[in-house]
Amino acid sequence: MRRALVRKLREKGISNESVLDAIGKIPRHWFFDDIFVDHAYQDKAFPIAEGQTISQPYTVAFQTDLLEVKSGSKILEIGTGSGYQACVLVEIGAELVTIEYKKNLSLVAQKMLKYMGYTPKFVIGDGSLGCEKFAPYDGIIVTAGAPTVPQALIDQLKVGGHLVIPVGDMKLQKMLRLTKQADQSITKEEYSNFSFVPLLGDDGWKK
Repeated sequence: MRRALVRKLREKGISNESVLDAIGKIPRHWFFDDIFVDHAYQDKAFPIAEGQTISQPYTVAFQTDLLEVKSGSKILEIGTGSGYQACVLVEIGAELVTIEYKKNLSLVAQKMLKYMGYTPKFVIGDGSLGCEKFAPYDGIIVTAGAPTVPQALIDQLKVGGHLVIPVGDMKLQKMLRLTKQADQSITKEEYSNFSFVPLLGDDGWKK
């Protein structure tokens, strides 16, 4: 089932071998209740606790590819959620800090990832403010839809680093890749429409 999912992602244009290898290795069905295991390797999002979702595998692969993660890259993930995206990032070599607004979700993810052998740094808090304690970052990935780009995330990005974030309204967002230049200016690339749960926090959608 995992091999079939990887083939589908290739067909949809994902060519980053390290990302595909990670998705082919990680047991996504571990994030699902037993009665929903048949859904685990379908290329679609799926509801989890507290109104959140485990992202569509294509979206996970697409965002991760845009980050251009190298082994040892320090990455900040905004929105731990189930922890699946975190597994992909750690599997391809990221030194990951992952922050989640909802405490219960973070605690469940922490337990699952420890069991799986993945050990990112977990933070519970307002992801729209980033995580200054471990900044700056080689890359920042936001796994929730934001109304605007939080300035704190740009400030915590290294020169040459990428911020990958979906920006739009509550229903539909454009995927953006923002890159910080040596003169502190930001270049912007815009990609297709996506649909994420809303980013919560002071610089996201209010809870």
